[in-house]
Amino acid sequence: MRRREFISLFGGAAASSMLRPLAARAQPAAVPVIGFLGPGSAESDAYRVKAFRQGLRESGFVEGQNVTIEFRWAEGRYDRLPAMAVDLVQRQVAMIAATSSPAALAAKAATTTIPIVFEAATDPVILGLVASLNRPGGNLTGVTQLAEEIAPKRLELLHELLPAVRVVALLVNPSDPVLAEPQARQALSVAGTLGLELHVLNASTERDFDAVFAKLVELRAGALVIGGDAFFTSHSDQLAALALHHSMPAVYQWREFAAAGGLMSYGSNITDTHRLAGALAGRILKGDKPVDLPVQQATKIELYINLKTAKALGITFPLPLLGRADEVIE
Repeated sequence: MRRREFISLFGGAAASSMLRPLAARAQPAAVPVIGFLGPGSAESDAYRVKAFRQGLRESGFVEGQNVTIEFRWAEGRYDRLPAMAVDLVQRQVAMIAATSSPAALAAKAATTTIPIVFEAATDPVILGLVASLNRPGGNLTGVTQLAEEIAPKRLELLHELLPAVRVVALLVNPSDPVLAEPQARQALSVAGTLGLELHVLNASTERDFDAVFAKLVELRAGALVIGGDAFFTSHSDQLAALALHHSMPAVYQWREFAAAGGLMSYGSNITDTHRLAGALAGRILKGDKPVDLPVQQATKIELYINLKTAKALGITFPLPLLGRADEVIE
């Protein structure tokens, strides 16, 4: 080999070896993927997703730019959640966002390594999701509401508004007994204290709603408390419309119910809890570990009253109760 050819060959190889690490360093970092495990549908839970994205954005993550979200919707069928959680684990997502107690339990059963951020209406310690609120342990952290504690208060509000009503009903979802059973126990206890006859009714599919309202007529119930549940939240509009159609005073936990035509809502702010969950997800994407992130509690309770619905039902709200409302919808 001639000397000039050797120098040319050596120089090219050296340059190539120098360029390779530079090219490797120039490769863009992989965009993390969040698996979003939802109990409802994309349409019914759009406001949850919007709030979750807002929380991510506050942490510096924008979907389509530096983070991707893969959605899995159970369409109200909680029995689908375990398989959906396993699918997300097999796809090796960076984390799972589980937006209900059943979704959180399904995600926990599917992985002990992938970080999980939950938004749940049940005490996560009692549920077995975390060891404690301050030090969750394991691969889960999230946001919890006060749904169980607040459910009896909704019954008290209805009694304050309608003191002459003696027969009332509580609607729960038997597909989520972890949430349904404590709410039923507490409501029955409060009903006994108030001297009310309380009937517990079940619904786990849309097909059950008509039967529930027919049963209310049969029982001659004068008011309805809707127990906290992700399935009912996903169908707030439908439940509000049915309650108004059947002239049934009803109370639920989210503002969306009152805004859709329900008489009252009393509970945490669901958009705020999902925003907080999104912010936690952003912290984990930045490198924080779930074990080091305390579970956040939504402590603010809000009361919303729909005066238009009250007028349609022939109900007059006493001024003290109106004065306690965070918003009066007219």
